[in-house]
Amino acid sequence: MKTLLRWSVWIVVLSASTLLAQDVRYNFDKSTDFSKYKTYKFVQMKDAAQVNDIVDKQIKDAVDVQLGQKGLTKTDGDTADLYVGYQAGIGQEKQFTSYDSGWGYGPGWGRGGWYGGGGGMTTGQTSTIYIGQIAVDMYDSAQKDLVWRGTVSKTIDPKAKPEKQQKNLTKAMTKMFKNYPPAKKS
Repeated sequence: MKTLLRWSVWIVVLSASTLLAQDVRYNFDKSTDFSKYKTYKFVQMKDAAQVNDIVDKQIKDAVDVQLGQKGLTKTDGDTADLYVGYQAGIGQEKQFTSYDSGWGYGPGWGRGGWYGGGGGMTTGQTSTIYIGQIAVDMYDSAQKDLVWRGTVSKTIDPKAKPEKQQKNLTKAMTKMFKNYPPAKKS
């Protein structure tokens, strides 16, 4: 019984940590020489949902920091080596949480021996969770080809204070650009 209880606690802890973790993915054109890129310019993504001006500035600032650390310089001119665009969105999912109260009719002793039976009373509740996602695309400006894409998604709290939202965004961008530029294959 104690072993079962310990496993149940670990499953709950792992599930909670997985739910709160950021999911980061990236992909790139393996034939691209990323060392040739020195400058970048933000561009508007066609058909991308628009975010408000504050969020737009926060996302661009977070990308600026990461690309600056990678040796790229931001420019507003048309001679940028890379065009950088992003898409952001928030989706909703329903989550059902159930738990067994442990009370009620169930297995136990009776009629001269152990008998099985149903469990305790199970109750549950549904809630809405919000999933935020940002995708950053980088295009070779000369060829107009997509050369790198990173996405990050995370369960978000829409009631979080602005400082917490900014901290999560910074952490997400740091993770997203961790493997940029991609390592050269020898």
